[in-house]
Amino acid sequence: MKPVVIVPTYNERDNIDILLDELLSLPVNLSVINVDDNSPDGTGEASDAWAVRYPDQVQVVHRAGKLGLGTAYIAGFKRAFEAGFDRIMTMDADFSHHPRYIPSLIDLSRERDLVIGSRYVPGGGTLNCSARRKVLSRGANTFAKVMLGLHAKDCTAGFRCYRREVLQAIDLDSIRSNGYSFLIEMIFYVQRRDFTIGEVPIIFEDRRRGTSKISQNEVYRALQTVERLSVQRFQEKFAR
Repeated sequence: MKPVVIVPTYNERDNIDILLDELLSLPVNLSVINVDDNSPDGTGEASDAWAVRYPDQVQVVHRAGKLGLGTAYIAGFKRAFEAGFDRIMTMDADFSHHPRYIPSLIDLSRERDLVIGSRYVPGGGTLNCSARRKVLSRGANTFAKVMLGLHAKDCTAGFRCYRREVLQAIDLDSIRSNGYSFLIEMIFYVQRRDFTIGEVPIIFEDRRRGTSKISQNEVYRALQTVERLSVQRFQEKFAR
């Protein structure tokens, strides 16, 4: 098994060194692909230094600017395909997704095609998040589940482990959503292709360093994505 974790970054200089140190210290043979969107604070340059020290484990994809989470993941996926990785994970750089859960994600991927680090299964939860953010996250998750008929408990989570064949079965270049709504669209297509989905409990902790990238526009775009996919789902259902 060759696991890799894709970490998109924009202005995560306060976190990237600590994160890479913890990822490379895990008791698994893990590699990292950092996709950096030309962070003004020097995140990409800091990652480059790690790639020089650990060329077999750390790669950095530099992009011209802040192009969005979805396209960052796709760039990372394609680099992972080229390098022959068969377990491809995604996570945030701000420690809201803690590296300590990665061995559990990899273990369950032996039985499931997609594994989600989930807040909403027994043992999961959130820490240091405001009441408003908890309500917003729960509401967005419930809305996506109901409108799209999704089975996973945590459909909006970005802490995931995909088997390579899952990602290769999806036409990544045809995915229209970007930002955090990309996560909803991905799980929609994973379920439609009858891949198996598992979840492991995690504690999602609000970031301690840096600033959040989630805006009101991101929430609005996510709602638009769910509505678009819902229309597609019912059109396909009645066309059968």
